[in-house]
Amino acid sequence: MSLIKICGLTRPADAAHAEQSGADYVGAILAGGPRLLSTDQARAVLGRPRHGVRRVAVFGEQSAEEVIRIAQELALDVVQLHGQRTADEVAHIAAVSGSVVWPVLRIAGTELPPEAEVLAAVQRTLVLDAHVVGQLGGTGVALNWNGLAESVRRLRARVPGLMLVLAGGLRAENVGEAMRLLSPAVVDVSSGVENAPGVKDPARVQQFVRAVLDAAEKAR
Repeated sequence: MSLIKICGLTRPADAAHAEQSGADYVGAILAGGPRLLSTDQARAVLGRPRHGVRRVAVFGEQSAEEVIRIAQELALDVVQLHGQRTADEVAHIAAVSGSVVWPVLRIAGTELPPEAEVLAAVQRTLVLDAHVVGQLGGTGVALNWNGLAESVRRLRARVPGLMLVLAGGLRAENVGEAMRLLSPAVVDVSSGVENAPGVKDPARVQQFVRAVLDAAEKAR
């Protein structure tokens, strides 16, 4: 069973609907792009810490100290780190912020780069997203799940207990195939449940959640 993250939220009502629909994670973007929020806006969208849903903020090129400051200010459950991050930086942010840290690798082909194992080993978590020049996420571009399957299998063998978070081009129509091929712990959707950047479609959110549940049921 993959957990569900609805990301790129810009409106409190959309975040509340995602939570009510069964999302396990709700995410706000602090990294740039059309879904960019200020810290105050992210606070309004994500709300307070609570049981039943975990709150994620996505960072880009901010310094480690700025990430830590914002993570503590928002009492984030999860910090998602794009950009050129080292394993030491990931470990430092996790230790000081008090949040779980998800490092992100953006992939263009069918092989994971050498740094995948080093980054994944820090907190036994790794986000895979599609590499699109000039954009950090929310592109609607899917990874080559079938091509990556063997490389992901090898990574899991080297990092036991790996929590794989899969992003990039997911939607209700294809998430089942992605789950079958890569068995992610979390499926991360943004543009695939939108009417416009940052504006979630309640029906698409519900369809995505149902597709994940249906795929998990078929896999049993």
